[in-house]
Amino acid sequence: MSILIIDDFQEERDLLQTILQSAGFGPLLPVGSAREGLQLLGIGQRGKPATAIDLVLMDIEMPEMTGLEACQQIRLEEQLQALPIIITTAHTTAEDIQSAYTAGATDYIRKPVIPAELLARVATALSLKQEIDARKLREQELLERTKELDRAFEHITTRHGTIHICAKCKRVKSDGSYWQRIEDYLRRQARSTVKEAVCETCLHQAYPHLKQMP
Repeated sequence: MSILIIDDFQEERDLLQTILQSAGFGPLLPVGSAREGLQLLGIGQRGKPATAIDLVLMDIEMPEMTGLEACQQIRLEEQLQALPIIITTAHTTAEDIQSAYTAGATDYIRKPVIPAELLARVATALSLKQEIDARKLREQELLERTKELDRAFEHITTRHGTIHICAKCKRVKSDGSYWQRIEDYLRRQARSTVKEAVCETCLHQAYPHLKQMP
């Protein structure tokens, strides 16, 4: 799963890249500014980005555009609402952390970075991203299946237009002049399981003596 690393210091980018590569994470996309990162994410660009990104590691203090400003722009994109963003920062007061979460960050890591902490938080974020992606896929499959069932039902209910039913014997006219029992018609057209029974009114008319039975 691809990780976008945004930091204006080359040393910090190299450090993060080395730690993540040694643990088998990748591909890694290091850039030196928030604007470059937003371009890779496809923000402000026409069409979908060339590379799908599963996680963003981003510094806060950067020239031109801060990490918090970049977070806010990312969260304005509907398709990036669930993208994990981990802030890497030396500013770890309660106010700083609250500002990061308010801007849209999902987690933060203190600088200087501790390798074990970095790997644990990255693994957790990517695992959550996989679960979210899998859930979206299931929801999309369910939506498509529901549409298919709706189309099938509409086809069944509208394919014949007017249905002719005998007023006396209640047989259905189909295939030209052929009349068939309504049970057989339903079995063939709706593919439903049809069970025969006798309603109470018909039962009492045919067997009036049963009314007297306790």
